[in-house]
Amino acid sequence: MNLRRDVFQAIADPTRRAILLMLASQSMTAGAIASQFDSARPTVSKHLQILTECELLQQKQSGREINYHINAEKMKEVAAFIEPFRQMWDARFNKLETVMKNFKTNSNGKENDSKSRS
Repeated sequence: MNLRRDVFQAIADPTRRAILLMLASQSMTAGAIASQFDSARPTVSKHLQILTECELLQQKQSGREINYHINAEKMKEVAAFIEPFRQMWDARFNKLETVMKNFKTNSNGKENDSKSRS
């Protein structure tokens, strides 16, 4: 039985994120991916299985080799889910930056006033 895996649990693991980053620019075989890690090949294969089950990766048979590549459509779905949160935090940080600039300007103005009175 093949249970659907949660994409966010899959990308929570640093090794799986590293695999996704490697495959962002090119497809690779399991052996080529495993050679980039100190982990045993079965461990890397398990990570590839998880990423494939949650549809972040796709497999393509090329002769005897299986090449793994990013599933761009699934990555777009993940990005679309995260985007409103990114926008909200950007807006909050922009507001904080404005408050900090105003505070600094007001603080500098007060310091200058007290110096000019001396």
